[in-house]
Amino acid sequence: MIISIASGKGGTGKTTVATNLALSISNVQLLDCDVEEPNAHIFIKPRIKEKRPVFIPVPQVDKEKCNGCGRCKEVCAYNAIAVLSAKGRSASGRGSDVLVFADLCHGCGSCAYFCPQKAINEVDKEIGFVETGSKDDLEFIHGKLNIGQAMSPPLIRAVKKYINPARINIIDAPPGTSCPVIESIKGSNFCLLVTEPTPFGLNDLILAVETLRKLKIPFGVAVNRSDLGDNKTEEYCSKENIPILMRIPFKKEIASSYSQGIPMVEALPEYRKDFQEMFNRIESGRFR
Repeated sequence: MIISIASGKGGTGKTTVATNLALSISNVQLLDCDVEEPNAHIFIKPRIKEKRPVFIPVPQVDKEKCNGCGRCKEVCAYNAIAVLSAKGRSASGRGSDVLVFADLCHGCGSCAYFCPQKAINEVDKEIGFVETGSKDDLEFIHGKLNIGQAMSPPLIRAVKKYINPARINIIDAPPGTSCPVIESIKGSNFCLLVTEPTPFGLNDLILAVETLRKLKIPFGVAVNRSDLGDNKTEEYCSKENIPILMRIPFKKEIASSYSQGIPMVEALPEYRKDFQEMFNRIESGRFR
């Protein structure tokens, strides 16, 4: 089973829910797919066993074979290739006229596949790395994007390759509703949206709900700091028939343990049963 933990905005408590849920159940694997800013390891404190670099293929033009036809530019959906016009060509009129913007490249391989002259080869570009480890029975995997890199979906896919069908897989997704989030939650059996009862929280929750409905992934909501703000989030969920599976109150003890990197279920063990009950409802399909 794959349960993804997502949120329409940052700072709602998504990683708090993901890590505490993982620590509250057995036979679990936690995958931190927030590769631009992974922080689940701060709370899990796993023993890292392995580190592997992750590469994407980027085009390299053979100047002797390229005739400047521009087919590579036509098929590139990400504008990562530019072909200069005839007026701007070099004296040779060949491959030096093709510019490759590696930071825009998604490594899809279309340019090499469709090049009539077979003038494009692909070379590996390192974008980050994946680390794997464990804490007791919990298996832990996360990715870290190299500084300055912009393409996180390929690294997220590399993290998700470690999904173990024999375990409960919990994915800590990036915040928002952009491409990295879609890549993270794609293929999930259930998605838990973490929100807060504020106007910003509700606005971004609505965006996340629309995204999940388009993806046709079953979902529910966990409300963090539930006793602050207003009741509009509760009213929205009731109106849209969205199950609220957990409410986490605003408590000094929770905030204090969080600031020290101590999971809630270790500092306040009474909350462990709440996370276990939420998981049981998700696993059994008792969302309502």
